[in-house]
Amino acid sequence: MSFNDIAHWRTQIFNPLLTIVVVLGTAVALPSIALTLAAGRWNIALVDAIAYAWLLGVWRARGLDYRTRVLHFLGILFFVGVAMMLSLGPISQVYLLAPPILAAVLLGKRPALAALALTGATILGLALSGHARLYVGQHGEQELLPTIVIVMNYLCIGLLLTLTSSALLQKLASSMQELRTFADSLEQGRNDLQAANGELRLAAAAVASLNDMVVIARAVHAPGAEQPISFVNDALLRRTGYAREDLIGQSMRMLHGPGTDAAEVQRLIDAMARGQTAKTEILNYTRSREAYWIEVEMVPFADEAGNYTHWVLVGRDVTERRRAADAIHRLAFYDVLTGLPNRRLLMDRLEGHLAKAAAGYSAVMFIDLDNFKFVNDARGHAVGDEMLRGAAGRLIQLVRPGDTVARVGGDEFVVLLADLGNVEEEATRKALAMAERLRAALTQDFEIGGQVYLSSASIGVAVLPRTGQTVDDLLREADIAMYRAKANGRNGVALFEDTMRREVENRLALERELAHALENGELQMHVQLQVDHEARPAGAELLMRWKRADGTQVPPDVFIPIAEATGLIIPLGRFALRQACLTWLRLAERGRALPLSVNVSPSQFRQPDFVAQVRAILEETGAPASQLIFEVTEGLLIENLDDTIARMHELAQLGIRFSIDDFGTGYSSLAYLRRMPLYELKIDRSFINDTPGDANGTAIVQSILAMAAHLGLRVVAEGVETHDQAAFLASHGGPGMQGYLFARPMPLGDMLALLERNTAVPALPA
Repeated sequence: MSFNDIAHWRTQIFNPLLTIVVVLGTAVALPSIALTLAAGRWNIALVDAIAYAWLLGVWRARGLDYRTRVLHFLGILFFVGVAMMLSLGPISQVYLLAPPILAAVLLGKRPALAALALTGATILGLALSGHARLYVGQHGEQELLPTIVIVMNYLCIGLLLTLTSSALLQKLASSMQELRTFADSLEQGRNDLQAANGELRLAAAAVASLNDMVVIARAVHAPGAEQPISFVNDALLRRTGYAREDLIGQSMRMLHGPGTDAAEVQRLIDAMARGQTAKTEILNYTRSREAYWIEVEMVPFADEAGNYTHWVLVGRDVTERRRAADAIHRLAFYDVLTGLPNRRLLMDRLEGHLAKAAAGYSAVMFIDLDNFKFVNDARGHAVGDEMLRGAAGRLIQLVRPGDTVARVGGDEFVVLLADLGNVEEEATRKALAMAERLRAALTQDFEIGGQVYLSSASIGVAVLPRTGQTVDDLLREADIAMYRAKANGRNGVALFEDTMRREVENRLALERELAHALENGELQMHVQLQVDHEARPAGAELLMRWKRADGTQVPPDVFIPIAEATGLIIPLGRFALRQACLTWLRLAERGRALPLSVNVSPSQFRQPDFVAQVRAILEETGAPASQLIFEVTEGLLIENLDDTIARMHELAQLGIRFSIDDFGTGYSSLAYLRRMPLYELKIDRSFINDTPGDANGTAIVQSILAMAAHLGLRVVAEGVETHDQAAFLASHGGPGMQGYLFARPMPLGDMLALLERNTAVPALPA
C-alpha cells in the first residue's frame, strides 16, 4: 500500500489504537474487576471480564481481515456501553457514542450511520422496556416523551459527531487522492527526469568517448568578439595535448597557428554572423605546436526563443588523408627524384603563360646534360641520381621566384622564364643571358662520394608567344634548339630559329623515307678499293649509298645518323652484311677475290642474337668468314667492355676479323688492344690530312704505325688523296691505303671493270 491510501492510514490508526486499548484495559480493567468483586458488584466485574477477554482475542487475531477485527472492536464498545446503561444508568449513553464515531473513522460513513442507528435504537428500547432509566426535568421515568427527547438529542449529537468525522475523513481521502495523483505525477516526472538524465549522461559519455573531436563554444554576438569554449571532449584533449582547464573559457582561436588559412577562418566567422552551418578543412596546432589537419563542421545551437546561444563544432583528424592527397599530388605533378615540377605541371604552367600572351614575352629553355649517360652507366644510378639532384639545385638557385624549373626526362630539364618584358629583342637577350648563366653553373664539377665528375649542358632557347604557338610547339622548338647546341659541339646555347624547324621537318621526312628505302631498293652497297704500299689492290670496304626514286642522292653522313637514332641501323646492318657476302662471291667468280670490310654499328653489335645472325648469313650465302673484316668504332668499347670482347672472340672463332675504325679519335684505352682479337687499325682521315706537312699530325701517324708494328696489326690509312701522303706512308711502314687518290666508292660492276683494266691505281712517284 502507498502512504497516500486512506485504507492504509486506517490500518495504521487501528493497529496502534487496539494496542493502546489493550494496554489501558489491562491497566484499568483488571483492578476494576477486583474492586467490583470486592464491592459485590459481580455484574460489572463480569462485563469487564468479558470485554477484556474479547479485546485480547481481537488483538491477538491478527490473521483476521481488517474489517472483521474492526467490527469486533466496535462490538466490544457496544457491549460495554449497553452494559454500562444497564448498570450505571443514562450517563452511560456517552459510551454508546464511541461505536459510531470510531466506525466513521475506521470504516466510513455508512457503517458509522448504521452504528449510530443501532445505538440509538438500543437506548430507546432499553428505556421503553424499563431496563434503562431516562428522564428529563420534571417528567417521570419511562414516560414516552422524555425518552424520545433524550434519544433524539443523542442521535443529534451522535449524528453531528459522526457526520463531522466522516466529512473530515472524506476530505482527507479526497486530499489524499489529490496527493496520490500529485505524487504519481511527481513520480512520473522523477522517472522522466531520471530517464532524461540517463539519456544526457549517455549522450555526454558518447560525446566524450567519440573519436571525433567536439568543441562547444558560447555564442557572443558582439562584433569581433571571441567565442569562449565551454566544452571539449576527450578526443580533442588526446589529439591536442591540452588539459580541459587549459581550454575552457578560452577562444577557439588558440588552436590556430601560422599555417592556418585566414580566409577559411574568416569564412567561418561570416557563417557565425549569419547563424549558418559551415564546413571546412583547416590546419590546427597541438599544444606542442604540431600541425594537424581537421575536417570540421560548425552548427549553431538555438534556445526555445530562437536565439543562438552556442556553437557546436565536430571535427575529424584528416591529417593522414591530406598527407596522402599531398603525396598523390606530388606524384602526379612533381618529380620524385629532384622534387621539381614534372612534365604535367610544366604543361599546365605553359598553357597558362600562352593564355596570358598579352602580358609580355616569356622563354622556355630545354637543358640536356652532356654525356650524363656515360657517368650514369659507368658509375651507377646512385651517382647519376646525385648528379641530377645537384643539377636541379643549381638551376633553382639561379632562377627567379616566379620562374619554373622542371625535370621532363632522364637528364633533361626545362626552365620557364616568365615576364621578360614587352619587347621581343630585349626578352631574347635576357633569356640568352640566363641560359648562359645556367650553362656555366652546370659546367662546374660535381663532387659526389669524394669523386669529382665533369659536366656540361646543351641548352636550347625558345621565346613565346608566337602566332598560333601551342605548348607542344614551344617544347619542340626548345628541344630542336637544344639539339642544334649539341650538334655545334655540346656545352653551348642555341636560340630557336625558323630554319631549324625546316631542318627538323626535313629530318622527319628522311626518317619516313629511309624506313621504306630498303624495301624499295633505293639502298645500294658501293665498294672502295684498298691498296698496299705498291698500290696493288689489297682489299675493299663496302659503303652504303642511298639514291632516291627521283634520282637525288642522300649523303651517308646524313642518313646514317638518322638510322642510328631511329633504330633502322639494325635492318640496314643486316642488309650490309648480306651484301658483303654476296659481293665477295661475285668477286670470287670473276677471279678478283679480296678481303671485304663492312661497318658494324654499336647498336647492331649489341643485339643479343648478333652472332647467330652472322652465322646464319654465312651459312645461307656460303661466303667464307675469313674474308670478312668487321669495322667497329672505339665507341663500342664504352659500354660492357667484357661482354663486347667476349662476343668479338666468339665471332673470331667463326673466322671473322676485326678492325678499329677511326682509330685515335674515340675514348680508347690502349689496354684493350691486347685483349681484343684485332686484325687491323684504320688511321682516321683527320690525321692523314695533316701529313706530312704538319709535324704533330705526322708524329701521331708515325706513332700509330710503330705501335701497330709492335702489336703485329695491319694498318689502313683512310683519306689518302695526294701523292705526298701516299709516298710518306709507303716510306714509313707501308700500311694499306684507302682514298680518292686510288679509287672512289663505286658500284661493284664499275670496280670489277676497273680491276680488269688495271688502271684504277695510279703509279706512285719515284
